[in-house]
Amino acid sequence: MSISDNELYICFTEVIVYFHWILILTMFNIILFGPPGSGKGTQSEKLIAKFGLKHLSTGDLLRSEIAKQTELGLAAKKLMDRGELVPDEVVVGMISSSIDNHPEAKGFLFDGFPRTSAQAQALDILLEQKNASIAVMLALEVSEEELVKRLMKRGETSGRSDDTNETVIRARITEYHNKTAAVADYYQQFNKVVMIEGEGSVDEIFQMLSNEIDNRI
Repeated sequence: MSISDNELYICFTEVIVYFHWILILTMFNIILFGPPGSGKGTQSEKLIAKFGLKHLSTGDLLRSEIAKQTELGLAAKKLMDRGELVPDEVVVGMISSSIDNHPEAKGFLFDGFPRTSAQAQALDILLEQKNASIAVMLALEVSEEELVKRLMKRGETSGRSDDTNETVIRARITEYHNKTAAVADYYQQFNKVVMIEGEGSVDEIFQMLSNEIDNRI
């Protein structure tokens, strides 16, 4: 029995869709939190390199969507030009597009999102629609005094004014804790929160983070 070109095309399309969903089902998604000065950026780069994750920063997404003048990007720019916050549904839409555009990714490392329990719920709903989920939320813990010391030292060379004013630094740390507490509470109910000691060598902290991921893969 011969197979028509149309039947071959349908079969080929189904195979592509099947493997797309297999990749999504095996995605390992994590949220990495850390206060200013915790070394989160350094650890993110190392985790991305080791586990083949795609870095997903909402700030980067916004800039990219605006630069490409997508529908979501134009909507976000219009709001930002008016000094308004970009609503969660627009940000979630951008995250959805990014996930769909990177089917080869082994997983995603979420950076800067979610920042509220409502955003965390929205992210979970989105991932559930894609048959995926957040595997773990890793949070770097560093004492306030250590963070102040690190940032003040960084301010000597960074040129950032918010790294040289101790009052501003402490306010940034307080804001971080206020914002992330609600997100941590949300994921805690699913036993997905792991606090990581963020004081020590870069390699020691990276090993602790890696161990937590290895235990869940």
